[in-house]
Amino acid sequence: MALDQSFVGRSYPPTAPYEVGREKIREFAEAIGDAHPAYTDPEAAKALGHEDVIAPPTFVFSITYRAAAEVVQDPELGLDYSRVVHGDQRFAYVRPVRAGDRLTVTSTVEAIRSMAGNDILDIRGDVHDELGELVVTAHTKLVARAAAEES
Repeated sequence: MALDQSFVGRSYPPTAPYEVGREKIREFAEAIGDAHPAYTDPEAAKALGHEDVIAPPTFVFSITYRAAAEVVQDPELGLDYSRVVHGDQRFAYVRPVRAGDRLTVTSTVEAIRSMAGNDILDIRGDVHDELGELVVTAHTKLVARAAAEES
């Protein structure tokens, strides 16, 4: 079943604020094997012009995927998540995410299209800080594989 095209342009309410902690940043950097000192040492981060430690670029995925789940789980959209694979992910930063940030995410359905029987869903996640300023925009592409034909 094709996804509901009327969802293109639909935005979902912002998520509850997520407070970025130094320990979460350290754990994430360790998990991805990135030992850059700006991720763990406040003095190293300050020497690079940051107020506190900063997060690796892909850290924001840990909060944007939760926001995208609201879109994916919307029963009116008609997405069968058991058939979904992750197609693409990219981030457009205004500034780095840093310890102490309180971030919210607003998800918007950017596009829905079909290709070779597969549904492709593009979701934009705008991440704002506690002042309402844009920090980063995450672009997520999900592909819902076509159901196998029964014989």
